[in-house]
Amino acid sequence: MSETILATENLTKEFAGFVAVANVNLRVERGTIHALIGPNGAGKTTCFNLLTKFLQPTQGRIVFKGRDITALAPADVAQLGIVRSFQISAVFPHLTVLENVRIALQRRRGASFDFWRSKRVLDQFNERALKLVADVGLSDVVHVAAVELPYGRKRALEIATTLALDPEMLLLDEPTAGMGHEDVARIAALIKSVSANRTILMVEHNLSVVENLCQRITVLTRGRVLTEGDYQTVSNNPEVREAYMGTGHA
Repeated sequence: MSETILATENLTKEFAGFVAVANVNLRVERGTIHALIGPNGAGKTTCFNLLTKFLQPTQGRIVFKGRDITALAPADVAQLGIVRSFQISAVFPHLTVLENVRIALQRRRGASFDFWRSKRVLDQFNERALKLVADVGLSDVVHVAAVELPYGRKRALEIATTLALDPEMLLLDEPTAGMGHEDVARIAALIKSVSANRTILMVEHNLSVVENLCQRITVLTRGRVLTEGDYQTVSNNPEVREAYMGTGHA
């Protein structure tokens, strides 16, 4: 039997009378890569902001591992093991790849104002930091400043700093946005590899990435769930074709 790790119940968000998310019931199963897709304005980003507590819902509940997290702050949700990449993670442009990952590992210790410590203290994180750097394919640029990295590799570094928090569930907000074909392939392979021991929920516009990575897909349109299923099921749905593309192609 599959286990639901994250669920929403009638999740709704209104902004001055405009309903951005309406009665969304989402079920994400443990150990899967689950995509949230839909046309621009479908409510995907608002839904992500609700799940990671950057917004409070107008109504509804969010449950993570059986616990109601609706009223929790973003930092508390991260401590429980649900982390949003590129939001929670912080990349310092003028620090090296290794230094960025070491700081992220240090944050995991829970000291809020504990960034600038002696070299001796930071060196204790080197072994784990180097392993994370290798995991995201950045070993060849370990001493290069983040600001000097190409866009795709900078995103890989951001994933490494997120993984340093050892999340049980990772939320990725358009991880391949703005990338060329080669970087898309590299990041997709990275997402596949880091999903081995965790659950991933991702908003993604690149449907070939969704097709190749995701076991389950939820389609949003106008703030509501249109349909859900595997890629073949949703891509063959006439309503999805119309809502997502506005044409006969999904």
